Amino acid sequence: MPEQANELVASLQTIEGMFVEWRHMERTGLRQAQEAVLPLWERTRQFRIYSSKLIPGPLQIGPYIAAVLAALMLRRGVPDDVAEAVQVRLDKQRVVQEGDHRFAVVLEESVLRASIGGSEVMAAQLGHLLTASALPSVSLGIIPLGVDRSHVWPTESFFMFDDDQVTVELVSGHLKITQPHEVAMYGEVFTRMAELAVYGKAARNLITSAVAALDD
Repeated sequence: MPEQANELVASLQTIEGMFVEWRHMERTGLRQAQEAVLPLWERTRQFRIYSSKLIPGPLQIGPYIAAVLAALMLRRGVPDDVAEAVQVRLDKQRVVQEGDHRFAVVLEESVLRASIGGSEVMAAQLGHLLTASALPSVSLGIIPLGVDRSHVWPTESFFMFDDDQVTVELVSGHLKITQPHEVAMYGEVFTRMAELAVYGKAARNLITSAVAALDD
């Protein structure tokens, strides 16, 4: 079917570009992957972030980042440039404070309870989350543990960059989704997740409860 050749080749190129193995992105260490996404962060105006595992990068503190990246270094067997990669990720966070970037973040409550880096690091990280939730550029929603999930299940964590791209971090690689109908599906899921979440005082109460649990 020669009349479909160009379309099929374009589809194949899209598929080949969707998935990149970490070992290709991080040949020289973790810093490379952190730097690679900086132009995308700078040009994005509306971030929609859903996380079922970790506090997302834009809201992380240095020691939390270091604990996360050290674990990834060991898992992936890449050179140790954790300190440099941490600094790059911290530098990227300027987009939270500067310009007209907006961050809509939805977390599962279990993220608040997953101890990363030990109790002291988690206490500081949760304290920072409370501070960040008050920023005009940030909307933070938390889905309580006891909410009915019959129709909206937890999914893989994902970042949405405007309506242009979705990224998903997998164990073996990085998934980049750009097909409009697929991006729209993630947008619909994010909206439904956001509807389950609590905000404002109720969200802050969940965070302070998680901080108190660190002392138990």
